[in-house]
Amino acid sequence: MNAATNAIVVNRLCKRVSDASGMLNILDDVSFTVTQGQSIAITGASGSGKSTLLGLLAGLDQPSSGEVQLLGQSLSAMNEDERAAFRANNVGFVFQSFQLLPNLTAIENVMLPLELAGIAAEEPAKQMLLRVGLGARLNHYPTTLSGGEQQRVSIARAFVQKPVLIFADEPTGSLDETTGSKVIELMFELARQQNTTLILVTHDPSLAARCDRQLVLHSGRLDL
Repeated sequence: MNAATNAIVVNRLCKRVSDASGMLNILDDVSFTVTQGQSIAITGASGSGKSTLLGLLAGLDQPSSGEVQLLGQSLSAMNEDERAAFRANNVGFVFQSFQLLPNLTAIENVMLPLELAGIAAEEPAKQMLLRVGLGARLNHYPTTLSGGEQQRVSIARAFVQKPVLIFADEPTGSLDETTGSKVIELMFELARQQNTTLILVTHDPSLAARCDRQLVLHSGRLDL
């Protein structure tokens, strides 16, 4: 595998925390590589370290040891502001709880990352909402949208800047099976069109099966 095609390189990643009983290994010696454009499902039982790994991959948390490289750049070599700027330019997020701002309309939520980047926002946001089937909901607030519609707004917001990486944490966890299936189909379609690397944490076996690879965590270690 040519290093130029690697979106993510993880090398001997560890995360340890201390509690009343002593030192706890949340992640232990995790290593893997993801090629640009791949879709990866991170699976495992509750408490296996999935969300911790996702946070480390996104640079939202720092490892105890080891390294994460995104697009050839080491997250550990960046300070907090540099990591935030890197995420703003290269990364999109999709959350189980949607994380829409309730005082903003659908189009305003999708415009937000573009505006923060100093990019003309209204037309790209409108076009992205049309692509996810919400052309009639542009000016609706989140509380007036169904769960599936809110997640489609979230997906539109994640993809509107054409990010290289998307991190999704249980993206169907709050949706019924039929709605979740439609949302996942939409996310994979957008990822194919934009050659986006998808990293998904999920308990949903049907979603995991859609991905190119599955990384199974067991007590903080990858099952090989």
